[in-house]
Amino acid sequence: MHAAAYALLIAGALAGGFVSGLAGFGTALMALGIWLYVLPPSLAVTLVLICSVAAQTSTLPSMWKNFDLSLVWPFLIGGLVDLPALRFGGKVADGAIGFAGGILGGLAGLSGPLPILWASLRGWGKHERRGVFQTFNWTVLAIALCLRVFGGLAEPNVIWLALITLPGTIGGAWLGARVYHAMNDRNFTDIVLVLLFLSGIGLVWNGLK
Repeated sequence: MHAAAYALLIAGALAGGFVSGLAGFGTALMALGIWLYVLPPSLAVTLVLICSVAAQTSTLPSMWKNFDLSLVWPFLIGGLVDLPALRFGGKVADGAIGFAGGILGGLAGLSGPLPILWASLRGWGKHERRGVFQTFNWTVLAIALCLRVFGGLAEPNVIWLALITLPGTIGGAWLGARVYHAMNDRNFTDIVLVLLFLSGIGLVWNGLK
């Protein structure tokens, strides 16, 4: 791997970590598009899962006291198990959105966009939404990573790639978390909407390839 490839790996790690620390999601959104220039998709997705879990784990201690876990559990249940029926409204709708997010998380590390959009439509505040985003993403992506490893889908050379990218990911997440704490609800909403827009553009672009 040449020097430019290493530079792209580090740039993706910094960008993904910063956005994850800032918004509670977005590692895949920022890093995957960069890493796919130098890595095959299967390897890039595994690396995204590793860095996503690391970034969100590193920022949890500074966020945890603000989380309302009563809002999180329907998303977690929906993200981890199937539902017998889907109806709009209340906790069942939260679970349905979590289920769809869980599918996207397992496929490409993109567990965030659907639950994030739904939580925003609920009208929750900055800390309430962040609690849903981060706790849901951390849980779903950690389990997706474990399933990928134990299912034999993780390539051995992802370990040394993780050693290269994790310092940038964690450093970026720390910086993003600092910015998050300085934002108000309106700033946070604007950031989330921009990231959701970029996520949608990315999904459409990938679908057209």
